[in-house]
Amino acid sequence: MENNKSNTGLKVGLGIALVLFLATGFYTMNLYSSSKKVQNELSEEKQLVMNDLNAMAKQYDDAIGENEISNGNLVEARARIQGLIDSLKISETNVKSLWRYKNKYASLQKEMDVLLAQNDSLKVENSYLATSLDSTRVRLEERTIFTDSLLVQNNALAEVVSNAAILNTVGLKGFGVIERTSGKLIPTERARRADKIRVCFTVAKNTLVQAGDEELYVQVIDPKSNILGLNEQITFGEKTLNYSIISKFNYENASLNVCEFVTSSTDFEKGRYIVNVFNEKDLVSSSEFTLK
Repeated sequence: MENNKSNTGLKVGLGIALVLFLATGFYTMNLYSSSKKVQNELSEEKQLVMNDLNAMAKQYDDAIGENEISNGNLVEARARIQGLIDSLKISETNVKSLWRYKNKYASLQKEMDVLLAQNDSLKVENSYLATSLDSTRVRLEERTIFTDSLLVQNNALAEVVSNAAILNTVGLKGFGVIERTSGKLIPTERARRADKIRVCFTVAKNTLVQAGDEELYVQVIDPKSNILGLNEQITFGEKTLNYSIISKFNYENASLNVCEFVTSSTDFEKGRYIVNVFNEKDLVSSSEFTLK
């Protein structure tokens, strides 16, 4: 009897132990499954935060790329986001850690809204400034073209005035003369009788020329192409002039009659003579005469 009771008690104890073991195993399996589910959910939530941070970083990259000169505040904020992304990658996946990153993300989101709004405002201002600068540049180019045109016109006018502000001569004549001991001059066409060549002309009135001492260069060329008189040289720029005599006079803004004498170291040749008058390098009049 006692044996039977003992066996019965043992069986009951084993049954209770088996039930407890099975219950513990079931509870442990349920707990493991629940923990794994929570871990998966936390991992998914972590990835969502990572995606949000990457999207935020992309917005900053776009905003920074739109400006030739980067906005310093945008660059600094972009660097902080990158630091948060790098930190999140290696962080533990738990509720406390994830909550901390979500709070940082929310704070960065508010900061980004403010910075991007400021950046948009700056873009509008920069666009207006660029438009204003383009308009100013156009006006400056137009003014430069206008100024250049005026300069060309002024230079052309100055050249016209400069060309016009020279003395000219009219009525240029050359002829041989016989000079008496009394000083009387007798015109002659005979080469062997001529003592001198007399050159006469009228300096024309020119209101563009100021009154004062002036001079013209007289050149007399004989039939053999010899230059009579002084036959000296003077240079004006790249041009050299051989002249017979310098005619000096006082110009008083009125027509003036001038006569000069040119001599020869030998007898005058028969033939055609050429008389030229120069105002510096410029030929202002020319004529011919013949000695027989």
